[in-house]
Amino acid sequence: MDTIETIRYARAAGGAQTEPLAHRGFVGRFVVVLRSIARQIDRMLERRRGRLALLEMTDEQLKDIGVSRCDAHREGIRAFWE
Repeated sequence: MDTIETIRYARAAGGAQTEPLAHRGFVGRFVVVLRSIARQIDRMLERRRGRLALLEMTDEQLKDIGVSRCDAHREGIRAFWE
């Protein structure tokens, strides 16, 4: 059995569906795009939460992680998309 037949057999038997984006319908591609956008927004918001946490830290806590108050402030005021 050659490789192509093996892949076809695996898909027919319920194997992993790794269908290329070009072969999906409009709805399938739309879902992929929406998930990608949602992941990107989630990463941006997580980055913003981390920056806000830096602003709330005491001088002792910042010293423990090796960040100056000036650096923490500079990082904390950056926009969430940066």
